[in-house]
Amino acid sequence: PAQPRPEFLPPLTLLAMDAAKPGQAVDLAHKKQVIEQTLASFNVPVEVVDINVGPTVTQFGVKPGTLARRGPGGDTVQRRVRVSRIRALANDLALALEASSIRIEAPVPGKGYVGIEVPNSRSDLVPLRMVLEAPEFGQIKSPLAVALGRDVAGQPVAADLAAMPHLLIAGATGSGKSVCIHNLVCSLLFNNGPDLLRLLLVDPKRVELPAYNGVPHLIAPVITDVDQVVGALTWLTLQMDERYRSFSQVGARNLKDYNRKIDRKNRPAEWRDLEPYPHIVFIIDELADLMLAAPDKVEHYICRLAQMARATGIHLVVATQRPS
Repeated sequence: PAQPRPEFLPPLTLLAMDAAKPGQAVDLAHKKQVIEQTLASFNVPVEVVDINVGPTVTQFGVKPGTLARRGPGGDTVQRRVRVSRIRALANDLALALEASSIRIEAPVPGKGYVGIEVPNSRSDLVPLRMVLEAPEFGQIKSPLAVALGRDVAGQPVAADLAAMPHLLIAGATGSGKSVCIHNLVCSLLFNNGPDLLRLLLVDPKRVELPAYNGVPHLIAPVITDVDQVVGALTWLTLQMDERYRSFSQVGARNLKDYNRKIDRKNRPAEWRDLEPYPHIVFIIDELADLMLAAPDKVEHYICRLAQMARATGIHLVVATQRPS
């Protein structure tokens, strides 16, 4: 059973509920028929055995049929259709389904069929609350669990930022990088108090992240000035070095280990002045802008943090249009 939420965390009722789905059954039945008939017309008999409806694409599970072939002794033998023949007909299927493009996954991992992914005529919104309340999210026993959305089959997807250990979000303008960052920040805020998690946000665009100013988790107000970003990265690197010194003092390998040793009742006297450390998540929305302003310094610090900061509980989330 799900654990009750602590009193000090914001209630999930602040988030909007899942909207009801309009009927898709007629549309799905039509597409299923088109897939079977189109492939049969190219002498590739198949049967649609599974349909998974996702937010933007629907996956049709297609089981290859058999064709009668004449064997060496003159008798007929049933041979299964080769997967490569289904793959070769991707463009013909896209034409018949009136879709811009379709993706064929052959075979689908853990299933005995080929997956044909067809874009939906209209994309669904995926509410954050639906993922935060899902058992997939609750199974991640980490303070840095984040909601990512829904997969092709419509199942909620969550991840552990601590296991990643850093995250690069790339994509063209309008593909949803900033929405993804809001998603991550809200996931973290809904599940952690300021004693467990601190945030440092950088937004050169000045319009997306300043809404979070005033949240108690922020180490400093949202940074919009490029000159201050180098200062923030320098501070974060020094913080990482300081944490490693504290770790070596108590003989801890990572943040969890360190905090557990510091919280003990019978800790040694020389550890009295040591405090437990919170996780720090450093988020940059649009790195390309910073790289133009101060490339050498920004790159130097980000490389150091990406290589060494994981064990100290410092994690980077970087969004950019140019992942190179």
